[in-house]
Amino acid sequence: IQNEESVILFLVVWTVTEITRYSFYTFNLLNHLPHFIKWARYNFFIILYPVGVAGELLTIYAALPYVKKTGIYSLRLPNKYNVSFDYYYFLIAVMFSYIP
Repeated sequence: IQNEESVILFLVVWTVTEITRYSFYTFNLLNHLPHFIKWARYNFFIILYPVGVAGELLTIYAALPYVKKTGIYSLRLPNKYNVSFDYYYFLIAVMFSYIP
């Protein structure tokens, strides 16, 4: 999954978001806040947030076949804890949790 384009997409987007955020904090602490940094801090998210979320969702979606095939991070019955957990369905639930 790490070779998917969606991984690069959300990594670049979240990196730009963090650079903008911490530049804003740094310049604000120095009492020298350039207008562009302030503008970028409060406007870049309009584009970056939906693109970052899309990258995350596409990455999870790309991982679903592998997770279902391997059963990675899943706990099947019977076991000593008498609990079952299916990571595949958990990821689907996580994807739906992005809607609200």
